Amino acid sequence: MAEIISIPRQVLHQEVAVRLRQRIVEGQLAPGAKLNERELAQALNVSRTPLREAIKMLAAEGLVELLPNRGAVVAQMSEQDVIDTFEVIAGLEGQSGELAAQRISEAELAEIRALHFEMMAAWTRRDLSAYYAINARIHGAINSAARNPVLAATYAQVNARLQALRFRSNFDEAKWKRAVKEHERMVELLAARDAAGLRALLIAHLMHKRDAVLELMKKGQLGGRGKAQA
Repeated sequence: MAEIISIPRQVLHQEVAVRLRQRIVEGQLAPGAKLNERELAQALNVSRTPLREAIKMLAAEGLVELLPNRGAVVAQMSEQDVIDTFEVIAGLEGQSGELAAQRISEAELAEIRALHFEMMAAWTRRDLSAYYAINARIHGAINSAARNPVLAATYAQVNARLQALRFRSNFDEAKWKRAVKEHERMVELLAARDAAGLRALLIAHLMHKRDAVLELMKKGQLGGRGKAQA
């Protein structure tokens, strides 16, 4: 049975967007898949009006493509798209980490530590869905601690396109374990206020994510649109 959404109409499309985004990020809706409005409306137990508004929101984020005469489909990225986008997000996260290490408060650091412990518990359970949600909050908290609203807005815009790929980058157990170790080091560098160290680590962390995604694409496990350009 579909779970009934009982919230005010004016924010209903935002809640629908949250649920639809999760389905895309976690691969329940694969890259290139057409979004069947009738089936999705039934599954989410909402009318098509808030569903269409939610789809427009996700299109603005880059998770969905609106195609003439074809409707909405889950966005696909080519290998070159992945390379280019991870290059940008790595630079943004590196700068964010550098500024956060200089500007983070003790309260913010304590919150990130608490989130890290929650994330480790999810990792121990191999609960990838919970792990990813907490992981995203940690990266968001570091970004917030940088205290640069322009950087934060740019990061959010670029990162939205990569959510599904960042989720899938942990499908390989060894790569997931490495990512966990990198997160442990992030907390240490934040606590030490090591701006240069955190910048370097975050850039390396994102490059490892990129490499994991490209490897999955080459194996045909992500539905990418083709090869990277030389």
